[in-house]
Amino acid sequence: MKTNSSNSLLTVPTGPLKISELPPNSVAISGESIFLSLVIPTYKERDNIKNVVSILSQLLDESIPGSYELIVVDDDSPDRTWEIAQSLTTEYPQLRVMRRQQERGLSSAVIRGWQAATGNVLGVIDGDLQHPPEVLMQLLGSVKQGADLAVASRHVDGGGVSSWSVVRRFLSRGAQLLGLVILPGVLGRVSDPMSGYFMVRRSAIANATLNPVGYKILLEVIGRGKVDQVAEVGYVFCERKEGESKVTWKQYIDYIHHLVRLRLSTGRVGRLSRKVNFPIGRFVRFGFVGLSGVFVDLTVFHLLLTVIHLGLTRSTILSAGVAIVNNFLWNDLWTFGDISQRQPDPRQRFKRFLKFSAVCLAGVILQALIINFLYNVLEINEYLAKLIAIAVATIWNFWINLKLSWRVTDVK
Repeated sequence: MKTNSSNSLLTVPTGPLKISELPPNSVAISGESIFLSLVIPTYKERDNIKNVVSILSQLLDESIPGSYELIVVDDDSPDRTWEIAQSLTTEYPQLRVMRRQQERGLSSAVIRGWQAATGNVLGVIDGDLQHPPEVLMQLLGSVKQGADLAVASRHVDGGGVSSWSVVRRFLSRGAQLLGLVILPGVLGRVSDPMSGYFMVRRSAIANATLNPVGYKILLEVIGRGKVDQVAEVGYVFCERKEGESKVTWKQYIDYIHHLVRLRLSTGRVGRLSRKVNFPIGRFVRFGFVGLSGVFVDLTVFHLLLTVIHLGLTRSTILSAGVAIVNNFLWNDLWTFGDISQRQPDPRQRFKRFLKFSAVCLAGVILQALIINFLYNVLEINEYLAKLIAIAVATIWNFWINLKLSWRVTDVK
């Protein structure tokens, strides 16, 4: 496979986020094999991209000339970052550019870039110069010395942050400690699991289906890859000079979501889930949403009954309706969020809501039938009968909604 020196855009890979093994005939246009494929994910980095490409090209031309490629993956920036990057390909023949118009997200952008890459080593660096480019040489050296994964860390000797606020420092450390509690086997292997600056051997993640949430792809690489030797290099995180910061609270929420999903899809729980062909991770999320629905139902019921004085029947019906809406919104956003993102049309969402409501209504009827059978026929204690009925109805609601309400069909 030869790299193309023209300024045409790379075709965006589709399908599962899986990295293939390297074809044996993959070489650069110079005839040299590609050692490093470095992905630069961008969004609204028009003011930075030229400087980033220039600095990285100079460093890599000195260390591994002709044996690297830079891949800019831009999420269709409104400032047309991809167009600026594309104009640089004549000056920098090792530069390749991908413009994504259908997908969004830093983690998936990195993986799509890796899927188009031809290097034996895959890397990622921010496109805003917050990751000091000179550290790249130390990461490269660690890989050459045998590391499967080389991570730039803010929490080892030589590492740090330039001018973070106390709150941001607290959140970063808190996220790390939380990760050690939820997923010690993964986060215990590196000091900076939230780093977005690293290199990994292709062979360590080849054929593994990655499933990232939000920005932190390193968790996926460690959790799903076959990574033996890990090296860390200290670096000081720099404040951006151009453009706007993209750090938001959503990143921390996505991080926690990612930890829980990895916890449920790897290890013993993951093996059990695959063995019985039951999506345990989704079911647990569905259960948490159900608990939130109970809280919403009781709260609204209390307000309607004691504050508005609507009466028992109307309060019960209305509070149940609010709970159903609550549960649908959270399930659509979280439990089945990966499917919902592929079905964003409002009509599709409304169709899912109608199906969800019908399934939940059937679940209420099923619960009532089970309670009556257990209590009146088998003479089981009424509270135990209620618990059994809730458990059966929950499994019913989850499984039927999985197969009916959130089917991967009618995707436009």
